[in-house]
Amino acid sequence: MRTTTAHALLAPGAPLRQITLDRRDLRPDDLAVRIDFCGVCHSDLHALEQARTGQLPLVPGHEFVGEVVAVGPAVTGFSVGDPVAVGNIVDSCGTCENCLADEQSLCVEFPTLTYGGRDRHDGSRTQGAWSGEYVVRESFAYHLPAGLDPAAVAPLMCAGVTTWAPLARAGVGPGDRVGVVGLGGLGHLAVKFAVARGAEVSVFTTSPRKRSDALALGAVEVVVSTDPEAMAAAARRFDLVVDTASGDHDPSPYLETLRRGGTLCMLGIPPRYSVSAMSLLPHRSLTASGSAGRADTQAMLDFAAEHGVVADVEVLPAARLAEALDRLAHNDVRYRFVLDLRPEADPQAAAAASPASAADAGGARASGRWEDGRTL
Repeated sequence: MRTTTAHALLAPGAPLRQITLDRRDLRPDDLAVRIDFCGVCHSDLHALEQARTGQLPLVPGHEFVGEVVAVGPAVTGFSVGDPVAVGNIVDSCGTCENCLADEQSLCVEFPTLTYGGRDRHDGSRTQGAWSGEYVVRESFAYHLPAGLDPAAVAPLMCAGVTTWAPLARAGVGPGDRVGVVGLGGLGHLAVKFAVARGAEVSVFTTSPRKRSDALALGAVEVVVSTDPEAMAAAARRFDLVVDTASGDHDPSPYLETLRRGGTLCMLGIPPRYSVSAMSLLPHRSLTASGSAGRADTQAMLDFAAEHGVVADVEVLPAARLAEALDRLAHNDVRYRFVLDLRPEADPQAAAAASPASAADAGGARASGRWEDGRTL
């Protein structure tokens, strides 16, 4: 076995603890990856809150970048020293219709997740990337694009590809009008990708305070969704609306903003959707989307490299993981937290630094990376 350290939940509701974690010995097509940066997102928070005794220990973390430190004998696409990125899917059956179409996220047998999943060979529970090292199949690792900030690439491996997929599936390009519901970790990337594809983008939000941020990201307007007059003015205007809001809500008002034949794509996946049937009659479509398979992930990374699209991140040392989770629970981040897990990071010095709230940054800011709350 390979041994590393990890930040784990050991008891429901308890603080996370640093533990020694065993990773599997490399199989023929495996890579061992030293983890440099790993995202922290709401799905991690939800997993920690919902974890039960039989699911412990739990090590979250499912969007990370790092460097290959060892390879199995059958690996052909990677070498020791290669920078890599890994997302929230690390295996699938490989034989069902969806897997054969490179849609591994839709694997009929359900894909193996980076953490909280079941290894398809030995049945062990997968443990995530809030750790020093991860072992992953070559097929589910990707070369890190040169020229992009690695920390800001990490969230692309989940939030990025989740927002990229519906835009790519719809063939969004110049002349299209795209609406994005919500301006958070998912929403800001949906705006960036849609703008980079040439679309005219509007942001729907309940918070008028996000207007300056949305415009700075490239949106042409902000529609306050709680304002009936603003929503009426947005009716029948959009070809595609990507709804990134995570809370349970009625999609019908956003269906009304679609042109005839338009599509509303929901990225939040509650148990069910309830919509007005009349809002669907003008040949409008309601669909849902989650993560994506290997082909979409590679296409997203290629596009991001070509157009310089990365997440806006606040980088914190692992010593401040509890702070990141607390602030995330209060939506106090603009727009994604990323943990710095590099051995050379100085946790004691970083922990002594005074934490800066994302709200202190004011309105619009440059896209890119923050260190301890400061834009670089």
